Amino acid sequence: MKENRWVIPVGAVLVHVCIGSVYAWSTFNRPIQALFPDAPWWFSPPYPTFTTALALLGLSAAFGGPWVERRGPRVAATAAALFFGTGLLIGGAGLMLRQNVLVFLGMGIVGGIGCGLGYISPVSTLVKWFPDRRGMATGMAIMGFGGGAFIAGYLNVALMERVGVASTVMSLGAIYLVIMLAGSRLMRTPPAGWRPEGWTPQAHSNPMIASGSVSRNAALRTPQFYLLWGILCINVTAGIGILAQASPMMQDMFKRTPLQAAAVVSLISLFNAGGRFLWASGSDYIGRRNTYTIFFVVQFVLFLLIPGLAARGSWWLFQASLFVVFTMYGGGFATIPAFLADIFGPQNVGAIHGALLTAWSVAAVVGPVIITELSNRAKAALPPGADRVNIYDQPLQVLAGLLAVGFVLTLLVRPLKASGQAVVAAETGAFRTRTAPGS
Repeated sequence: MKENRWVIPVGAVLVHVCIGSVYAWSTFNRPIQALFPDAPWWFSPPYPTFTTALALLGLSAAFGGPWVERRGPRVAATAAALFFGTGLLIGGAGLMLRQNVLVFLGMGIVGGIGCGLGYISPVSTLVKWFPDRRGMATGMAIMGFGGGAFIAGYLNVALMERVGVASTVMSLGAIYLVIMLAGSRLMRTPPAGWRPEGWTPQAHSNPMIASGSVSRNAALRTPQFYLLWGILCINVTAGIGILAQASPMMQDMFKRTPLQAAAVVSLISLFNAGGRFLWASGSDYIGRRNTYTIFFVVQFVLFLLIPGLAARGSWWLFQASLFVVFTMYGGGFATIPAFLADIFGPQNVGAIHGALLTAWSVAAVVGPVIITELSNRAKAALPPGADRVNIYDQPLQVLAGLLAVGFVLTLLVRPLKASGQAVVAAETGAFRTRTAPGS
């Protein structure tokens, strides 16, 4: 029976579009806050609930990775659907009953675990089904995560206007549960020894692409893992730092209204989603290391240019720069699974990717802190009524410095070899080494 591998990305996209809605949860902040005017410090405003969800996304991906590899993508995606959908149902019930503990438990903890399992469940499967186009395959799935935020941003508001925030959250929980379960039914691992029709591995493959696979624990003992961890962390730190202050930046630097800034922020999500597919697909042709080298060089230049654009009032060039940055922010997320599969092999890439996503958790704290704290200090030092156009100069320069470090880390990534030894993988994915001939 001929295997149709193209249904696998469809299932992955269905899962990722749903969990990607977490990026639009800020639309619930004020409606939820209005329901709990006297809430305790840990819930008022309800940002800690969403922060917890994002933190658990990274942690559940890290700790659940080996389980995902053992049980397979269908079981993992089903578990993700149950956690994420049930979490929203619990959270919605908490809103209806005015019980903030239920909201925190459902949307923060249970939903966050579902996000993490759902994020990594398709990755290992896709790189196995698409050994010839790893970047494109993971780009398609992870593009769904960025696209889900764009869709949910409008859907959340439209539903809340009609049925209120509690019914909206519960309705979305039921909808996402059904869609994710449908996506999970489409996901499966390829048969043993399966290859795309007409494709054979190159006899002399790219030295950056491993011929075998290593386990997660073995990968954690290599410098390559920590180089890639740093690369992802820095790329996300730069992008999420801008994302955290995008609207205030446009208002302070270009005197835009909140509505005008919101329109640009909405467009950012489209470039974020599109960049995930375009850059990851392109990396199949130019290589993963070259892709990240471009990311760091171009973003370094743009971060240093933005203050000058603001000083000259170059609004359209600023927007173009911002859109380029966010294609690379999204592209970094989508390219990293393929990079991991190249370096460590495809067998256990889901578990390794889960561990690497702790870089996302760190960046989600570091990026906003850098740009928010430094710009607030610069703002506080201004005399009353002074122009705020330059308050982001220093944080952008700091982020540019980090991007320069990321460039160096990228150049240091090498194939998984050391001291004349070559990494060889057993069929179980265990880590072994053999001495190369002549050593």
